Amino acid sequence: MGRRTWQSLSAPLPGRQNIVVTRQPDFSARGAQTASSLQHALDLASLPEPIFVIGGEALYRAALPLANTLYLTEIARDFAGDARFPTFEREAWRQVSCDPKHTDGPDAFDYCFATYERTT
Repeated sequence: MGRRTWQSLSAPLPGRQNIVVTRQPDFSARGAQTASSLQHALDLASLPEPIFVIGGEALYRAALPLANTLYLTEIARDFAGDARFPTFEREAWRQVSCDPKHTDGPDAFDYCFATYERTT
């Protein structure tokens, strides 16, 4: 995960290896390892596969060419924000599942937990 994603968490994610990718050489992440690049993080990964990239945007962009499977939450609504999952060539991927959901309340929206597999 990227540094800002790490900083948005209250604690390390349980039951998994937490690796924080940061360009800040003196950054310390209590309960996690730090890496200077995606490749460095992949080299540190020691738990059984699969390896998950959980954000942010720049890390997703770097990891996308290496990925074989995408687990995406696709939201049928626009939200204000400064980070997005990068645009990807959908023709190179096949959706293998979609678990549709709906939120309640005045700001309700539809979303889907989708899985894609690379076809090319």
